[in-house]
Amino acid sequence: MVVDKDMHKDNFIFKNKELYCEGVRVADIAKEVGTPFYLYSYKALVDRFNEIKSAFKEVYPVICFSMKSNNNIAVLKALVDKGAGLDIVSGGELKKALMAECPAERIVFASVGKTSDEIISAIKAGILFFNVESIAELEEINILAERLGKKVQVVLRINPDVEAATHDAIKTGTLEKKFGIDLMNAYKIFMSKDTYPSLKLSGIHIHIGSQITSIRPFVSAIKKTVAFIDRLKKDGICLEYFDIGGGFGIRYKDEKLQPVSKFAAAIIPYLKKAGLKIVIEPGRFIAGNAGIFVTSVLYFKDNGVKKFFIVDGSMSELIRPSLYSAYHKIIPVKETTVKKIKVDVVGPVCESGDFLGKDRLLPELDKGQLLAVMSAGAYGYVMASNYNMRPRPAEVMVKGNRFDIVRRRESFKDLIKTEKIPEFLKDENS
Repeated sequence: MVVDKDMHKDNFIFKNKELYCEGVRVADIAKEVGTPFYLYSYKALVDRFNEIKSAFKEVYPVICFSMKSNNNIAVLKALVDKGAGLDIVSGGELKKALMAECPAERIVFASVGKTSDEIISAIKAGILFFNVESIAELEEINILAERLGKKVQVVLRINPDVEAATHDAIKTGTLEKKFGIDLMNAYKIFMSKDTYPSLKLSGIHIHIGSQITSIRPFVSAIKKTVAFIDRLKKDGICLEYFDIGGGFGIRYKDEKLQPVSKFAAAIIPYLKKAGLKIVIEPGRFIAGNAGIFVTSVLYFKDNGVKKFFIVDGSMSELIRPSLYSAYHKIIPVKETTVKKIKVDVVGPVCESGDFLGKDRLLPELDKGQLLAVMSAGAYGYVMASNYNMRPRPAEVMVKGNRFDIVRRRESFKDLIKTEKIPEFLKDENS
């Protein structure tokens, strides 16, 4: 039995009432690795990348996977080997992108708060361009590029002031948000580009938000941006790149999704009109449905008002439900005919907000039985913490009928290796 059409497409399916990732039984991985852990399908990652590549093939895009969604080096290497570039937002991500053998000319650097050290490292690495978010940042890059004797390519992230129907915390395209430069100031910057002699102002970048399931805001933002590009052309400003960002939504629950090919069909005419090299920065779309989070039942609790499955996974490992009230399907790893009950799936962390799902109909499960939290490949491990001194979980990748641990579970030694007791406290006890 298939979990649903999206899970089947992304290689998590039931065979003989057991959940498999590609050709490997999830329960077998749990037995070897322990729980909780993240599990990624190599084929799902590559298939999703190729889906975007095919949808936009008419405009030959540079597809830069958004590292902030999933920065596991095995995930990055799998995609880079298929021709992906990487969209980075920090110096740490730059170093990891290079470790994953991503060519520097396929790396683009976003973020509203790049430090001077991060900028210098990226200039020295020879990245494709910086996505610049403010006039102050533009001035800083110009100063540092001049100091290094380099001519640095930048694109301006404009804020098109377009509202996307998504959670407020992941909307980025309105002027109430911290991202991008308003059109008036962007125009002034382009018209005074000679003020920045060490920079080549090469293009425009937009990104209106994440988990967007409607085509309309994409079309609106791109039409508005193409009109701005036309205005610049008329005023003698010739650009090279149009970076359209990412944000394509995935299925978590019962979202009405448009295939990415329909997004592409709707916006490609405008991209062709712009006549620039296209850069796309998908993250969640590639990684989201390609990963799951596997956790074990510790206890069942019934307090007379609510029933709970207390599991060994928590908000420390997967914070999206607590942070965004995000919904993830939760399913038993082994199908059963046992009667279903309404339960909250909660973790051991000492917060009432520590839950993975509320009011879910699940079969009565015993201690040690496994649950899979679906669509957890994006914004899962990357947002994990050590709250309550919990070690971050293992990450595993499956390819065909093989699996490997691509990040080991943290140990207690890992958690305390950067700490020390100061000498002045030791002295008090001597």
